[in-house]
Amino acid sequence: MPKENLQTRYKSVFTASQVEILDRIFEYASCMHNGQARDSGEPYITHPISVANILLDLGLDYQTIGAALLHDCIEDTPATEGEIRSKFGNEICELVMGVTKLDKITFKSKEEEQAENFRRMFFAMAKDMRVILIKLADRLHNMRTIAGISEERQTAMAKETLEIYAPLASRLGLSYFKCELEDLCLKVLHPAVYDSLVNEISLKRAERKELVNHICDRLTKLLEELNIHGEVSGRPKHFYSIYKKMMNNNRTFEQIYDLTAVRVIVENVRDCYEVLGMIHTIWKPIPGRFKDYIAVPKPNNYQSLHTTVMTSYGMPFEIQIRTYEMHKIAEYGIAAHWKYKEHRAAANDFDEKLEWLRGVMDEASDIATGAQEFYESLKIDLYSGQVFIFTPKGDVVVLPEGSTPVDFAYNVHSAVGNKCIGAKINNKIVPLETKLTTGDYVEIITSNNAKGPSRDWLRFAKTTQAKNKIRAFFKKEQKDDNIKRGKEMLEEEAKRRGYTLSQLLVPKWLDIIMQRYSISSMDDMYAAIGYGGFTVNQILLKLIDFYRKEAESAKQPEKSQSSVNENASHGIIVKGHSDLLVRIARCCTPVPGDEIIGYISRGRGVAVHRKSCPNMRNAEPYRLIEAHWAGSLHAPFVVAMQVEAKNSSGLLAQITTLISELKLSIHSLNARVDKNQTAIINFGVKVTKIEQIDTLIKKIENIPEVEKVFRSTSL
Repeated sequence: MPKENLQTRYKSVFTASQVEILDRIFEYASCMHNGQARDSGEPYITHPISVANILLDLGLDYQTIGAALLHDCIEDTPATEGEIRSKFGNEICELVMGVTKLDKITFKSKEEEQAENFRRMFFAMAKDMRVILIKLADRLHNMRTIAGISEERQTAMAKETLEIYAPLASRLGLSYFKCELEDLCLKVLHPAVYDSLVNEISLKRAERKELVNHICDRLTKLLEELNIHGEVSGRPKHFYSIYKKMMNNNRTFEQIYDLTAVRVIVENVRDCYEVLGMIHTIWKPIPGRFKDYIAVPKPNNYQSLHTTVMTSYGMPFEIQIRTYEMHKIAEYGIAAHWKYKEHRAAANDFDEKLEWLRGVMDEASDIATGAQEFYESLKIDLYSGQVFIFTPKGDVVVLPEGSTPVDFAYNVHSAVGNKCIGAKINNKIVPLETKLTTGDYVEIITSNNAKGPSRDWLRFAKTTQAKNKIRAFFKKEQKDDNIKRGKEMLEEEAKRRGYTLSQLLVPKWLDIIMQRYSISSMDDMYAAIGYGGFTVNQILLKLIDFYRKEAESAKQPEKSQSSVNENASHGIIVKGHSDLLVRIARCCTPVPGDEIIGYISRGRGVAVHRKSCPNMRNAEPYRLIEAHWAGSLHAPFVVAMQVEAKNSSGLLAQITTLISELKLSIHSLNARVDKNQTAIINFGVKVTKIEQIDTLIKKIENIPEVEKVFRSTSL
């Protein structure tokens, strides 16, 4: 959407001082993104403008609109956090940082990076819910314009959207976002199914319209007869919901009858139930198809009456009944807090319903939870269906399917969970791992003499909240025991592997490990192992690795730099030999920092490969020989690199500028464009250590046009 359109829109909404800030943000974002293009070829600034427009539709405040315009600046432009904070204030900067991906941490895998990005986003979201609204709007626009990227990236984005973003939109009550995201994902992942549904629904439109009009007319007359003010309208089901019904119930399209739902909106709750009663006198309700979400709202605060009735046409039909207030929450979810500012009470109630999120984040921040573990737990919380459980006082607790009395206890309060010694379901004592079902009446048996939760509870607890609170108990309440247990576990495993713990606990090695895992002391490290925050091998294997490397280095005879260069070709020392010809294998081009191994070739000396080189998998074991880098050597090595990117002006200049900024020199360079208009750039760069390659790869990956960057096998 053009700049003028967005500016006209926000000028009609905000005060003069707020508009002045947004104008400055607009000019700054436009300047930062100047010269950048999206995969579709459009100027990049069209994306943040579109995200801002989506959020304006939701009625968000000016800080959110400003953050939407800036949300890609830190990640994709020279803009910095400090600059945005000084120019536009702390609140807008914090929103921007909440949606900015991590770019300064080295990850083992793409999956780990994705998981860490989600964890960062959700921590920011727990502080300010506007962060996730920006992120959802960002994802919605990216899905709307997904055709501009490769099929492989389309599939990956659609799967991620269906896995995380659509369920999250549903959990936040943003039905508009959820439905469109799911339909867009269906179009990408199952295009034939999507096209078929579009055609089938188009063919049945006239037939359905006649039925919908008939029911709407009858309900409108019913409201007049009851002297109830309200509105009646028909709403077609979105494609993905129809697809799910076909898949889950093994039905064909012709067997899906409720393609459209009729909605009745009235002024108060009493009218809802009165209209429901009259509907059931006109048409017969289908048993098991009535849901009262007014008395028992969904976790996202959605409220409505749902009933499916058999019409005079001989087909079942779904009718939803709700108040105007419920309708606002159903359509806009948490965003209703901003869009309908007069309804603050409803927004506060909604915040209470989202306590699951803050509970997850508060506990996760207090324990050593891995990013991948957090990501998987989050998916469970988002995906699970719900069961509705009654407390002894008659209150309703909503939990994910598969929850147990332990989950119920920790949902009530941490103290109830920690003092739990048993449970009753429907007045019958049951094992704590018993799965709860909707309608169960649950009573937790507690004792002040309870020693706390059992570690075995982690095996069957379903909710992230319960698991985190159990771990937190072991961390806080039993720290001394955890320290003792953790140390014993390390000692036993070290002994099993042929070491003593005192051999491995070298301060310089421990400093590296503690810095990597953000551990402040030895006791904290032992305690984390004791309560399960880290595994023994996470710590021990790294210590053993340090020990082995130092032991190998100590075995080598002392040499001057010159003698190392003479007897250890390329700065590589081959175990037991000082007079062998050594060469770098061109198939994997190892550099200092890579784990290496020697291969004794016939008449050509020792070829040194990376240990991970595919050519070493089937090598004859008797030809392999231990090799390592000379520790004090800092001679430069040439590394072959390949970049694959969308062809665009200035791409090569950006890459060479990054190499120059890292104070590296180019050894060789070759660039070409293939038939798909993909730029393939091969170059050799001189480095002295492996970390320089990792840094260079990370920086090149941040160039918007770049699709792949990796070490290649030849210059």
